[in-house]
Amino acid sequence: MVNISESAIENIGKVLNDPKRPMKERFRALFSLRNLGGETAIKCISECFTDDSVLLKHELAYCLGQMQDVRAVPVLKSVLEDKNQDPIVRHEAGEALGAIGDPDLQALLEKYQNDSAIEVAETCQIALQRLKWIAGRKTSEEENLSQSRYASIDPAPPSEVADVEELRNTMMDESNSLFERYRALFSLRNLGTTESINALGEGLKASSALFRHEVAFIFGQMQDERSVPFLKKTLEDTAEHEMVRHEAAEALGSIATDECTEVLKRYLHDPRPVVRESCEVALDMSEYENSPEFQYANTLLSVQA
Repeated sequence: MVNISESAIENIGKVLNDPKRPMKERFRALFSLRNLGGETAIKCISECFTDDSVLLKHELAYCLGQMQDVRAVPVLKSVLEDKNQDPIVRHEAGEALGAIGDPDLQALLEKYQNDSAIEVAETCQIALQRLKWIAGRKTSEEENLSQSRYASIDPAPPSEVADVEELRNTMMDESNSLFERYRALFSLRNLGTTESINALGEGLKASSALFRHEVAFIFGQMQDERSVPFLKKTLEDTAEHEMVRHEAAEALGSIATDECTEVLKRYLHDPRPVVRESCEVALDMSEYENSPEFQYANTLLSVQA
């Protein structure tokens, strides 16, 4: 393990917290801090929640959750409780608290499971179910279920079912809990077949914007060109919720084909800041995917240069 000085981490934090920097540079700084981890990195990320960018603050919360460090709980709690924050940011704070998985968070999540912002309420419902699932695990097989092959902390463990049709039916049955539908969603992701990708595409017709946004996020994880038509249609739908379109944009950036780049460029000036900033970041991700660069989160190299 390379020993990184506190001053180097603080310098990355300065890049993240500088609103004059291009959003793509600030994103790379954020993911550099996530990868480094530790108290100083958490402090640098936490300081950025006063920024004007809803997209950036959403990603701050996401990264804090993925770090799974209980030292991030106080700032995530304050963001979830702050009704002045955009629901997109508050939702991600709720999801991050679920990712950290501290059983002491149950009362807080219960408080917001009926929040007036539906995205926040649904997220807290899923996060609560995740805490209960963690508490009820008894076997090593169940433990392994929570380990994502995409090196992510997922909002729900994949289902043990492997039949695409059964998973699709579970996912699309809106009488099921969102947690169970998410479990089906992640199982379809893990199968990675044409049939499972087409089933996931149907998930973009679900009534919940939160659910649709998770489908788009999963397509970004998979980086499979077979999902491009679904993502392209989602980004092009200007009536779609911005949290869904933003995830579709970032997913297209991860897949990084010429077709993806072309559609992202068309929405660089979208009237919704979350969407246009996502397209800017996605184009940077696309450039990285098509370059010989070793690491996307490479800000450490630039601040030490």
